[in-house]
Amino acid sequence: MPIIRYTQTDEAPALATASFLPIIKAFTRPAGIEIEARDISLAERILSEFPEFLKADQKVSNDLVFLGNLAKEPEANIIKLPNISASIPQLKDAIAELQGKGYPLPDYPDDVQTAEEGDYKARYDRVKGSAVNPVLREGNSDRRAPKPVKNYARKHPHSMGAWTPESKTRVATMSGGDFKSNEKSLTLQEGRNLRIQWSNPAGEQKVLKSEVRIEKGAIIDASVMEKKNLLDFLEAQINEARSQGLLFSVHLKATMMKVSDPIIFGHVLKTYFKSLFKTYGPILGKIGVNANEGLESLLESLRELPQADAREIQDAIAKTMEAGPALAMVNSDKGITNLHVPSDVIIDASMPAMIRNSGQMWNAEGKPQDTMAVIPDSSYAGIYEATIKFCKKYGALDPRTMGSVPNVGLMAQKAEEYGSHDKTFEIAQAGSVQVIDNASGEVLLTHQVAAGDIWRMCSVTDAAVQDWIQLAVRRAAESGTPAVFWLDAQRAHDRELIAKVDAYLPEADRKKLDIRILSPEEATWYTLERIREGKDTISVTGNVLRDYLTDLFPILEVGTSAKMLSIVPLMQGGGLFETGAGGSAPKHVQQFMEEGHLRWDSLGEFMALAVSLEHFGHKYNNAKAMVLSETLDLATEKFLEENKSPSRKVGELDTRGSHFFLALYWAQALAGQTGDPELQDIFEETAQALTAAAETITSELLKAQGKPQDIGGYYLPDPQKRDAAMRPSPTLNQIIGQL
Repeated sequence: MPIIRYTQTDEAPALATASFLPIIKAFTRPAGIEIEARDISLAERILSEFPEFLKADQKVSNDLVFLGNLAKEPEANIIKLPNISASIPQLKDAIAELQGKGYPLPDYPDDVQTAEEGDYKARYDRVKGSAVNPVLREGNSDRRAPKPVKNYARKHPHSMGAWTPESKTRVATMSGGDFKSNEKSLTLQEGRNLRIQWSNPAGEQKVLKSEVRIEKGAIIDASVMEKKNLLDFLEAQINEARSQGLLFSVHLKATMMKVSDPIIFGHVLKTYFKSLFKTYGPILGKIGVNANEGLESLLESLRELPQADAREIQDAIAKTMEAGPALAMVNSDKGITNLHVPSDVIIDASMPAMIRNSGQMWNAEGKPQDTMAVIPDSSYAGIYEATIKFCKKYGALDPRTMGSVPNVGLMAQKAEEYGSHDKTFEIAQAGSVQVIDNASGEVLLTHQVAAGDIWRMCSVTDAAVQDWIQLAVRRAAESGTPAVFWLDAQRAHDRELIAKVDAYLPEADRKKLDIRILSPEEATWYTLERIREGKDTISVTGNVLRDYLTDLFPILEVGTSAKMLSIVPLMQGGGLFETGAGGSAPKHVQQFMEEGHLRWDSLGEFMALAVSLEHFGHKYNNAKAMVLSETLDLATEKFLEENKSPSRKVGELDTRGSHFFLALYWAQALAGQTGDPELQDIFEETAQALTAAAETITSELLKAQGKPQDIGGYYLPDPQKRDAAMRPSPTLNQIIGQL
């Protein structure tokens, strides 16, 4: 029997699943639809990598591998919730929690000394960063704000900070020596087996990766971030921020770019605290401080020092921060700065939030202040600078009238997975890095490198590009909306993509459908002008820009990216349905643990489930699935109109309550439809029961709030404790259980 797979992930989305999944299973059961949960949480992924360390009852299946294989099959129907893209500190925290629960896992080796430690590190590295998405995304992305969400935002606009031309906020980015300026790219006319090799003039060689199999027609590119230029740039921006009285804030993606960006983050920390590392470097080295893990990790490591030595270093840190520039804060009340944890400030979420807040971030006093947003690599920094300039010129955008920016994103078959995988390296010694054909010895790409430089390579298959172009054409034709390929003819990789667009998308078709190619900066301005006039524009982008834009525009349009409809038509005919962003999930969990109130908004799950059911209905000619899909959309629209999304405040409606109201409205819609009499009869009774018990159920749910929650773990909660916390209404559970 066909099955819909529902992923269990991490943090707030995982808690929400404990509440919502039983409702989904109950409502789909009468239609003969099986919903199967598959666990791809960070904890489960860690455990699946080390089966030989575990007892029989501790071993887990590798559900990510299972789903990755399934995504390549026509019957795939996967609902994917946000998961942790683990930074090193998060990975270590998860390992420590699992070890504390009796799982005898090895420690994460920071400094590999043996082949055994090298094996452990390689296995852990498969888990960290954006390990899930490249495996599951065997198709390109179609993301947009659904009409009910957009209409609700227009009727109930979220707050937008005012902008003035006098704002000093700006983006600082490198003008040379970065990934964009050093990029080299080419399209292979035949399939090849490549290797990546370092060498120097003395004849020394080291194979960095022995095999990289590339298909015919694929684009490959390589680039290098030069450490010297990076450090010079950072020092200049620190001085400039100090002189201009701007908050200093670095914006990276240390989760998706799990190799490159933590290194860059470490350089930012060491440059800001240059005198500290110069004076105390040997001491910090002895206690295992790794700047890539952030200031918080450094401060925690000071506990290993004698109290007087630790206090001396803490005083030195405080003096550096007093001398400025002032750091943007993640949490002013707790003194958590932009440099505390690399995964705290993720560019695709942090930059839109800053733009929405008048271009300001929070200072140590908890007040908004103009900011220097430091984005070292210039590849896409220009989109944020263009948006800031637009807001300075025209003022803040108005959610009541602004248009929408759907996205068609190139991400199939691990397209453009920059900096996040096994083809990115921190260079140990000066020399050159070459991409070499293993069969012929031909050197395809080469870069001169210095010690500490970051070299990376990525690829894009021709099949993925063709599918991406076809999806863009389909969306433009279906919606009657202009589409823009955000490609820069001055950038090596984009030139190769432009050549493919020229080959696969005739000029006549482009004119007919109003499809054009613009550089990211030009495309930003063009799109902003249109949405200011209330017009929609489809952005057609590569993988990283897909990530950035599907946060930037939704946050400006509807206040959050979690309410986006995200469909991935898989290339073999299946479907992957994603449920929005999870960047705020840790804060939600913290509130839940302290106050028993979860404010995770499951709207993305509602919409993803509806399109998953629709896909199921079309594929298997299941009329009941179509009815479930249509009525769920009606329930979601009523959910929005009745404002049943979770409140931020304890004692008010939270995630569990919002799930109850969705179930109520869904049951009412099913009882009211006439397309399927059997479902109508079944859910008429359920709708009556839920309506009659509404006051009792909401009372039971509200009584569960206001006290600390023990769910038995952060990364690996105790299932019984978690379920008890997330399903505290016996009345609701009983009614749902009777379906």
